[in-house]
Amino acid sequence: MSDWQKTGWRRKPRVQMPDYTDAEALNRVEAQLAKYPPLVFAGEARKLKSQLGAASRGEAFLLQGGDCAESFAQFSADGIRDTFKVMLQMAIVLTFGAKVPVVKVGRMAGQFAKPRSAPTETVDGTELPSYRGDIINELAFTLEARIPDPQKMLQAYTQAAATLNLLRAFSTGGYADVHKVHQWTLGFIESEKAAKYREMAARIGDALDFMTAAGLSSDKQHELQTVDFYTSHESLLLEYEEALCRLDSTSGKWLAGSGHMIWIGDRTRQPDGAHVEFARGVQNPIGLKCGPSMTTDDLKRLIETLNPSNEAGRLTLIARFGAGKVGEHLPRLVRAVEAEGANVVWSCDPMHGNTIKSSTGYKTRPFDSVLREVKEFFAVHKAEGTIPGGVHFEMTGQDVTECTGGVHAVSDEDLSDRYHTACDPRLNASQSLELAFLVAEELTALRDTRAGEAAVSG
Repeated sequence: MSDWQKTGWRRKPRVQMPDYTDAEALNRVEAQLAKYPPLVFAGEARKLKSQLGAASRGEAFLLQGGDCAESFAQFSADGIRDTFKVMLQMAIVLTFGAKVPVVKVGRMAGQFAKPRSAPTETVDGTELPSYRGDIINELAFTLEARIPDPQKMLQAYTQAAATLNLLRAFSTGGYADVHKVHQWTLGFIESEKAAKYREMAARIGDALDFMTAAGLSSDKQHELQTVDFYTSHESLLLEYEEALCRLDSTSGKWLAGSGHMIWIGDRTRQPDGAHVEFARGVQNPIGLKCGPSMTTDDLKRLIETLNPSNEAGRLTLIARFGAGKVGEHLPRLVRAVEAEGANVVWSCDPMHGNTIKSSTGYKTRPFDSVLREVKEFFAVHKAEGTIPGGVHFEMTGQDVTECTGGVHAVSDEDLSDRYHTACDPRLNASQSLELAFLVAEELTALRDTRAGEAAVSG
């Protein structure tokens, strides 16, 4: 891509980005970051792209999840461990349902910036700039806190590096042992309200017992003790992204060194905009959020811009419409992709279209709405004969009360108990695992249907 420069985005229209008041301070931070090692490496990004290529063919399934916006104040080893742990539990359940490998990608080690619906917010008659994530400004409602501070990029880098260090240790040090992970899940199904998931959990246990009896125990199989775990975030703050962009000496291609996978949000996907310009030139897998306003013409243009070689695994289309709206929007986009012959992974984000304000004043997401959008996503792909390649959740391993519903029936009145998010409401550990069981049922049903169709046609 000889016409691309990592600074090229600066000549394009930019949205959802801060205006730094101290240009010299910004330049110093960018120069400092440019000297730091990349957080991820090109070989890792290529491996993820290959695995996502398998997901585009139905030979793997993408599980992408983690924080809506990572917090400096809430950063802890326990928090990283708990989210990693729940994602492993979800992955085992999904692997059993889909009968294919699950590609595990965390919204971690870089998810510090958030787009906002308005540039300012007003509280008790006072108007201030919106909070845009800890990498940019602070949540406290004061003018000083809301002024964008470039120094925060250095703190974000340090936290991301520490997070990746711990994730790599967990992934390869025995913590991810498949037998241990399933044992954690058994605690969830002890609840009477989770009884409906016991049959699948028992079948997973039987499969693991068989593997042990057959001599495939984890102490003899390195593959059962280790996992590939990747990081991702919305590529929103382009000064940070450019500073960590590196030329890969092996391939001669540019790498976004801030994370294995970056995505473009529904608010920043302008075909001629700065965010698309930056993403088109890096070799990382790219995600593209597709909301109700996405037109088929824009999607075709974006596919051509972001994946001109039609490389499998390069582009993941993340559908986020809202329960009840999937049937209106997803089929036309799926048909446009099929008409183009484009290689993409279709993933479902059932979080962002289902945010409401509760009767108690909290921003929340009803579990039933999240599940309904997932079911609608699978139904469309079944009807179109295309592949539902993954799911994308905002979730945490902590026992928060931010989304209503689930087996423990979080109510509007419960939201105030443990509402800790700095931005959007997240599924808690129990709700995340329950959703994995329900998605696994969808995957099993889809697999059985296609096997039956193959048998008939054969």
